[in-house]
Amino acid sequence: MARSWPAWAVETIDVSEPDPAWVPRATALIEDLNRRLDRWLTGPVEHVGSTAVPGLVAKPIVDLMAPVASLDDSAGADGTLVAGGWSLVPPDLDQRPWRRMFVLAQQDRRLAHLHLVESEHPRWRQALAFRDRLRDHPELAAEYAHLKRRAAQVHASDREAYTQAKSALVAAVVSDIG
Repeated sequence: MARSWPAWAVETIDVSEPDPAWVPRATALIEDLNRRLDRWLTGPVEHVGSTAVPGLVAKPIVDLMAPVASLDDSAGADGTLVAGGWSLVPPDLDQRPWRRMFVLAQQDRRLAHLHLVESEHPRWRQALAFRDRLRDHPELAAEYAHLKRRAAQVHASDREAYTQAKSALVAAVVSDIG
């Protein structure tokens, strides 16, 4: 049976120059999510990914990460997020058992991603470390920007391949984080 995908699920990858609107957008979303998800959170929602690194090119999609004690125990957050306009990416499609992913879209374009991640999972620490290392090391951020631009050119219509093309650099940067 053929699946009917929302337009945002198949939009091409667009790596944009830094936009000063990304941080205020993330801040507003974080405030809403901290309230909306309060009973499941083990700490504050974090702005992660390239839009969280000043001056870095990025897909114009704010990436947020919310720490939870357990993905199973936070399953009740799904309805709360859907009521707030977020779309759950089914785990069997996401293929990343360490997170639960949601997309906030407007006019068929992704505005934000939200990743619920167990706060004790290595992916939580790695995402924060990667963001912070890019913030602290402009030469590393420049290398990553070059890689992102090249990956977007080669894999403009394949999000998984785009992500995979960046994975070796990401893994090297956080190799000391367990």
